Amino acid sequence: MMPMGAVDTRQSPDEVMASGEYPLTRRDLSEIAAMIYSDAGIYLNDSKASLVYSRLSKHIRSLGLKGFREYCALVASPEGAAARREMLSHLTTNFTRFFRENHHFEHLRDEVLPGLIARAKSGGRVRIWSAACSDGQEPYSIALTVLSALPNAADYDFKILATDIDPKILAQARAGIYDENALETVSPQIRKQYFKELDVGGRRKFQVDDRLKKLITFNELNLMAQWPFKGQFDVIFCRNVVIYFDEPTQMKIWSRFAALLPVGGHLYIGHSERVSGDAKNQFDNIGITTYRYTGSGAGRRA
Repeated sequence: MMPMGAVDTRQSPDEVMASGEYPLTRRDLSEIAAMIYSDAGIYLNDSKASLVYSRLSKHIRSLGLKGFREYCALVASPEGAAARREMLSHLTTNFTRFFRENHHFEHLRDEVLPGLIARAKSGGRVRIWSAACSDGQEPYSIALTVLSALPNAADYDFKILATDIDPKILAQARAGIYDENALETVSPQIRKQYFKELDVGGRRKFQVDDRLKKLITFNELNLMAQWPFKGQFDVIFCRNVVIYFDEPTQMKIWSRFAALLPVGGHLYIGHSERVSGDAKNQFDNIGITTYRYTGSGAGRRA
């Protein structure tokens, strides 16, 4: 595989990979791919040319630029730092829904939470991490699962950390306001108990109850950067994210997750993902994309 950002000299760097208002050339795509890989570990190949074009062309227009050549020059420059962050927001995928892949939440409720709740009630610390929380539907689903088993969880040292690389999507997560169709997978009973109906400009919306928000801390975090955690997590959700990384990056991420889990800790991943690399031997696959950490923990670092 060629290094990210390298232009294959066997093919013209001026070859148009996607066209429309602004032609996207192979050189443009290569430079954008190199930046997004460097910034977020996301791997883009030629097959993503149409996606890159569709997500960035409006951004280019809003900046008043003439095309992808000017855009690449801007986001590669110190002056274009804000535009580069916008590029990352545009190119990251934020599809999610409440209780997505519900078997994970059922496993959490039935197999994991009883032990964690017992620990919390005896004065122990419990931590759960939603490692790519998008607009908050995943961590709020975790909180709803916790509260269904321990309604007064906020009275204990029981916390959920929710992180994402995109500050814009994190702002939506903190607000916790959703369209009615986002709650299709939420039961009427839970909707009535934990969501407040709002009228926003004549549109019917729903806001999560403060009881959920009290359990969750939202922070911006790039999975490729240093992780500022001082303690371990009992449960980590990182679903449908690692699939966008190349294999070496995936293996690194799995090992870093392993370093943050105690023996018996749980990792939930996406339906198209599998733990690989050295970390594979440190986990037992105990269900559909559900893993339990079995390593000794000696000398582990995130």
